[in-house]
Amino acid sequence: MQIDTRKLKKLTIRYLPYAIFAYAGNLIGYAYRTAEGNGFQEKILPFMQGLGAAFARIFPSLHPLDILFGLVLAGVMRLVLYIKSKNKKKYRQGEEYGSAVWGGEKDIEPYMDLSCPENNVILTKTESLTMGAPSAPKFARNKNILVIGGSGSGKTRFFCEAEPDADALLLCSD
Repeated sequence: MQIDTRKLKKLTIRYLPYAIFAYAGNLIGYAYRTAEGNGFQEKILPFMQGLGAAFARIFPSLHPLDILFGLVLAGVMRLVLYIKSKNKKKYRQGEEYGSAVWGGEKDIEPYMDLSCPENNVILTKTESLTMGAPSAPKFARNKNILVIGGSGSGKTRFFCEAEPDADALLLCSD
């Protein structure tokens, strides 16, 4: 039976940090267990003083509580690394920066009211945005509009207070 060295190396690299945490947790558990005192408050100072002596040991403690503390520390570190590895943000994994492409007419269509173009606010010559209810909730967008112009240029009169044509209302009411 031949051992695959690549798999062995991969497993060793993957689990070695947890073995180191288990070893360190074992020594910390040994230092706490052997510290003088009855409660946590009485043990904390002797525990801190005994940490150096505990880490001077080469072999881990074989006491069940020390082994358990080491395994718990390794498990907690595994859980922390697992949670950190889960990327919950909306990143596009596996795609490079600069992979954006220009959109076309088909890409903007869900955001427009094609049945009544008068319900749309014009963004560019070919693109508009519906001011009414979108075709699906995922196509809903912010309907704030920034109108820029100097004083007296007609921002209020021609954009905010403009009344729609009667013909446009008749077309859209069908």
